[in-house]
Amino acid sequence: MFIEYTWLVPLVPMICFLLIGLIGRKTPEKGGYFAIAGALISFVIAALISYEYLTGDTYPNPVVESIQWFVIPGSTDFVINLGYYVDGLTCLMMLFASFISTLIFIYSIGYMGDQGERKNRYYAEVSLFLTGMLGLVVSSNFLEMFIFWEVMGLCSYLLIGFWSFRHPEGDAASANAASAAKKAFLVTRLGDVCLMAGLFILLGEFHSLDYSTLFDPANIAAVDSDMLTLAMFLIFGGVIGKSAQFPLHDWLPDAMAGPTTVSSLIHAATMVKAGVYLVARGYPLFIQNAEVMLFVGVIGGVTAFIAATMALNNMNIKKVLAYSTISQLGYMILALGAGGYLVALGMGMEGAEGAALITAGSAGMVAGCFHMMNHAFFKALLFMCSGSVIHAVGTEDMREMGGLGKHMKITSLTMLIGSLSIAGFPFFSGFWSKDLVLEIAMEAGHDGTVWFTVMWILAIITAFMTAFYMFRMWFMTFMGEEGHATQHCHGESPKTMTFPLIVLAVLAFGSGFLILFGLDAMVSFTVTPDAFIVGGGEAGGFHHFEHIFTSPYTYLTIVLALVGIGIAYLMYAKKTMNPGAFNKDGESWLYKALTKRWWFPDLYNQISWKLGYGVARGVNFIDRQIVDGTVNGLSGAVVGGGDALSKVQSGHVQDYSSIVLLGISVISVLFIVIAKVMGGI
Repeated sequence: MFIEYTWLVPLVPMICFLLIGLIGRKTPEKGGYFAIAGALISFVIAALISYEYLTGDTYPNPVVESIQWFVIPGSTDFVINLGYYVDGLTCLMMLFASFISTLIFIYSIGYMGDQGERKNRYYAEVSLFLTGMLGLVVSSNFLEMFIFWEVMGLCSYLLIGFWSFRHPEGDAASANAASAAKKAFLVTRLGDVCLMAGLFILLGEFHSLDYSTLFDPANIAAVDSDMLTLAMFLIFGGVIGKSAQFPLHDWLPDAMAGPTTVSSLIHAATMVKAGVYLVARGYPLFIQNAEVMLFVGVIGGVTAFIAATMALNNMNIKKVLAYSTISQLGYMILALGAGGYLVALGMGMEGAEGAALITAGSAGMVAGCFHMMNHAFFKALLFMCSGSVIHAVGTEDMREMGGLGKHMKITSLTMLIGSLSIAGFPFFSGFWSKDLVLEIAMEAGHDGTVWFTVMWILAIITAFMTAFYMFRMWFMTFMGEEGHATQHCHGESPKTMTFPLIVLAVLAFGSGFLILFGLDAMVSFTVTPDAFIVGGGEAGGFHHFEHIFTSPYTYLTIVLALVGIGIAYLMYAKKTMNPGAFNKDGESWLYKALTKRWWFPDLYNQISWKLGYGVARGVNFIDRQIVDGTVNGLSGAVVGGGDALSKVQSGHVQDYSSIVLLGISVISVLFIVIAKVMGGI
């Protein structure tokens, strides 16, 4: 009854995008209410679809409906379809993406209230952004997914560069926004080229890009395994770009040049989650090779660690959150990689041992998707809280804040809840999913390869750093002496901004408990001889509760989180520890390395100048000298010939007669010569 209307989920915000563009300027809030309505309607439809699917007879088998889009003829036709694909992963993604986007759009009414006519452009772009994410989630094939993937790439460029003109802080900030938008666009395009190449390989091997065709074990067994491995490495290249994984992670902190609502949308509901979704969606293909999953897991673990280090001494409240996003995305990728590695090993074994590895590895899908959902809630909350702070004090520099807790009690309390959640404080949402991520990494290290043991160690250290830098941020912002900016604080934000904070704070605390009530079954990964199925596994229920609290490693992570919070308190709230003593007042090599982001921006610049600039000059030479030169030469020859012929037009009859006689003579001579050559004379 409802599933057949899945196509409406991305279509509704698309219609709102068109309405905002056409008549938004004539409406209150310049189309803001259209954007809110579109996101809310999509959420309601998604909720009805999810309820029908999860309680229906078809669950856990996916519901697929498609029509033929076009056919590429050949010895074997390549058929491309257009449709929707609904399973447990689809339901999870479209629910939290549409719900969080609704709250962000409501929040935008207050945050973007002073933007005048520019609000029309903003609400149009965020509606199209949401269309891209929801379309990507419900797509039934990789080509359809790729189109919506690129729609999000375009919208991210437009929204990150929203302040490119007339930034409130002046021309320098405008230039910074333009540069950040271009950087995000170009870096993610690098990954997208890899993704596109991988899809070409899949199309060549399977003659289709439909999930139902590609995920069929019989079809997978029939293709060249080496080509499939290459395709998955290339597709993961797209994930590295879109989800800001090492070494293409550096664009995401610079993307903070856009409005804070855009940052919240990119980090929590859309864009960077698309890469994690792609790995989860393509799991049946990724797990065909253990080396691919090892690569995925190592990239995730290294990203989590490196990004966390760069947040330790950053003074910009939004960039601290940006680094935490990269780090948490690394956790998700690590969980998917570790679980997939165990599944891949298990599929290569016979009997009970192989089945046990597959069962253990399926927990990686649960951990990655569960952490993705929890992260969406607490990261949206944290970014919107930072936006509330910036809205009140007019700066992003935490050194100018302090003591804001007295002036912004709702923002202070809700941001504390978000910080506790991301730090993995017991019973908050991040605690449950982070523990599952660490557990699957340890399992992969124990039953697989020592590399995952190394990743587990990095992840444990990352958990400590996360607790430290998040509470460093909270203490510097809301406690201690009042800074210069705090003295000019406007007070608590309006209700349109605080209402979403309260709703998200409840979810940042409570969403983790869903694991006790069957959420793990919804996103589990099941391997059978005939199919790879997302969902339908056995619900762990309170088994997870018992398992977590009987593991000594759980208490290790709790202690590390508490130590991190305690050190942050002593340094930045009580101030009995001097941070400068550990970094030699900013002169230590490590402090400088973190400040310079481990010199990754410099590396990118050098590559751009040494390689990119040289290639650009070569392309410019070909364009100007060969392509334009050929066109200009032909046009010059035509114009020159016309000028020469124009001189013949003298107006004298005798001149024209002479030309005619000359022409006849030439033609006659040519005729005689040709006839002679042909043997006619």
